[in-house]
Amino acid sequence: MRARRAIAVVLVLLPCVAAAASVDPTPSLGFESVKGAPPLTAWIGEPRGPQGTLFLDSTTVHSGRYAGRIERDGQSANSFSSFAYTLPRTFAGDTLELRGWLKYEGVTGYVGLWQRQDSERGVEQFDNMAPRGLRGDSAWAEYRIRLPLSQAAVAVTVGAILSGHGRVWVDDLQLLVDGKPVMEAPEFVLPKTVLDTDTTFLSGSGITLEKPTAVQVENLVLLGKVWGFLKYHHPAVVRGERHWDFDLFREIPRVLAAKDQAAAQRELVRWIVALGPVKECSPCVKTPVAPALAARLDWIGDRARLGKDLATTLVAIHTNRTDTTSQFFVSHVRMIGNPDLRHEQAYAELQDPDVGFRLLALYRFWSIIEYWFPYRDLIDGDWDATLREFIPRLMGAHARSDYLRETIALIARVHDTHANLWSGLTARPPFGAALLPVTVRFLGGRAVVSGYSNPRLGPATGLQVGDVIVAIGGTPVDSLVERWRPLYAGSNDASQRRDMARELTRGEPGPVLLTVDREGTALTLNPVRVLADSLDRARERTHDHPGPAFRRLSSDVAYLKLSAVKIADVPRYLEGTSGAKCLVIDIRNYPSEFVVFALGQHLVKESTPFVKFTSADTRNPGAFSFGPPLSLTPAAPTVEGTVAILVDETTQSQAEYTTMAFRARPGTVVVGSQTAGADGNVSNIPLPGGQRAMISGIGVFYPDGKPTQRVGIVPDVEAYPTIAGLRAGRDEVLEAAVQKLLKRKLTDAEWKALKADTAPLP
Repeated sequence: MRARRAIAVVLVLLPCVAAAASVDPTPSLGFESVKGAPPLTAWIGEPRGPQGTLFLDSTTVHSGRYAGRIERDGQSANSFSSFAYTLPRTFAGDTLELRGWLKYEGVTGYVGLWQRQDSERGVEQFDNMAPRGLRGDSAWAEYRIRLPLSQAAVAVTVGAILSGHGRVWVDDLQLLVDGKPVMEAPEFVLPKTVLDTDTTFLSGSGITLEKPTAVQVENLVLLGKVWGFLKYHHPAVVRGERHWDFDLFREIPRVLAAKDQAAAQRELVRWIVALGPVKECSPCVKTPVAPALAARLDWIGDRARLGKDLATTLVAIHTNRTDTTSQFFVSHVRMIGNPDLRHEQAYAELQDPDVGFRLLALYRFWSIIEYWFPYRDLIDGDWDATLREFIPRLMGAHARSDYLRETIALIARVHDTHANLWSGLTARPPFGAALLPVTVRFLGGRAVVSGYSNPRLGPATGLQVGDVIVAIGGTPVDSLVERWRPLYAGSNDASQRRDMARELTRGEPGPVLLTVDREGTALTLNPVRVLADSLDRARERTHDHPGPAFRRLSSDVAYLKLSAVKIADVPRYLEGTSGAKCLVIDIRNYPSEFVVFALGQHLVKESTPFVKFTSADTRNPGAFSFGPPLSLTPAAPTVEGTVAILVDETTQSQAEYTTMAFRARPGTVVVGSQTAGADGNVSNIPLPGGQRAMISGIGVFYPDGKPTQRVGIVPDVEAYPTIAGLRAGRDEVLEAAVQKLLKRKLTDAEWKALKADTAPLP
């Protein structure tokens, strides 16, 4: 049986639950404390929040010490609030029943229990008792929801809901399977698939050719494209009836043996016919008229390139493609929409993948980008040409380090800062386990020492803040940057240089020759590299200020950094901004908690759209469509005064998304420099040899359709640190923000407040 995986819900990872009938997976449904943990720990809001509507009540209970309470009024965000408890489906049975006690007062909409069963393709069963019309007032009473247990369900969510205004208490929830507690239900065993039963090539593909001819390369290009097309279009593969990786290994030798293009075309037609018939569609799947991104499939009808028979065969498969949202090798992550590629095998036991598995890595990654990457149109150059280029490169990558390095180079062609071979970065230069105990930033194209990563060893190197590293070991830094650039995945130059700066001084432990420019004077130094585990590298990933998340710098200026932000402290942050002329939100970091809505709702006075997403169409692989815009819904109190947001190359992903939301407030000013340009929930891509890559899995756009990928967040006011500013300990980006909002510089007292180690919240 394949190992179960944790299921992602919204932005929360579910707790691991043992797959055994004797273990109770629902210990907290009664809102009582479990092993000393806070009773609400297992519950999440659905949607996440709204803030201030979910409570633990110890005075009004049905039994025990606590009950859950939902309370909404005219100031509550969204149209409803709910408790939600999600657990993996590890139990078998026919009927799933949720029981629970409710008491409610002054309900204007409706109240109820709710149950949802989710599969990999979406919602399978759902009931929230809305049709029962429970409103007004009621004393404690027991309610039940009984639904058929879907055999496709992989997770179950249960809870209670309040729509509109009023109060509802919920207590003593129970989950039963066929009338018995869920802990007594039989274990649900995932059915075996062809991935379990076909073990032919687990020890190797048997393919050994490492230097293909020009004819073989062209035929392998065609094979790779056809293999990827069939993977997501042929019904036998879409249904999971074929071990498609191993079918590739069976087909590669036949294509390699083809003497010319025509012979390869005939072989591919024979192969497709052997997969079985494709039924004529009725009704047929409709191709989107105006998608956000169209599938790139003109090539399947190119008879000059494919030959008449192969082109006709592929066009027929596309015309009669399966009208289903369910694909075996790809699905949508529930409630998010990015690709879930859980059925891709990593073959971790093959630490040195042979030629066939290296080709599989290329074909798999290339096809996933072709059909499931929302920013495929932003890739530089010809993606087909990349496939052609890397076939001989990966076939010839005999050593493990070569395989990893070539795979890194392939992934870097996508230009997505999320995308990398995260499990194999040791194969990327520079090499070694040691670094100089300094932090480095590229400013104006120059590698500048910006601080120390060890307070004792850093100054001992002789390097000073503001020094420009010109050459390392006699090689100019500019030459190193250009040599390494093809192996550093990044959406733009800012993110590439950011990542190269973090690794620039890496090498073997011991002294290294440096050429340094210090205020126009050339110096030669021999600082000592030290093992990386002796360094504090946190400041490489944030350019905000040490100390607490919130500080009131003066009566005019409030400062909030998101690297230490806490949702629970949002009310106190808001109180702390009272009377301030401006609030500076520092997002030169990665937010410690997801505060887009918890804080963002206090930045707007009316419903304000700030983003819209694209998601892949499993009925039309390669096509992406826009969803409706997502908005901030106002909630009191509203932040007064003006708002500035600080960004730079460390602002990535959730940080960029947060900036998009907060800048939707009218009059907000974004100050700084180009951000990393990688937004959207990530999707993991397993690759042969136990490797792991990732890509941005959903497209993130402004409501008017303007992109963020590769572009990043475009500042309203460009501002950069300078070498003189670093030496003086100034923050010129913050200064530019205050200058823009207040038409003055920071005062000495404000600087002192900013640099204070502690500053109490109100």
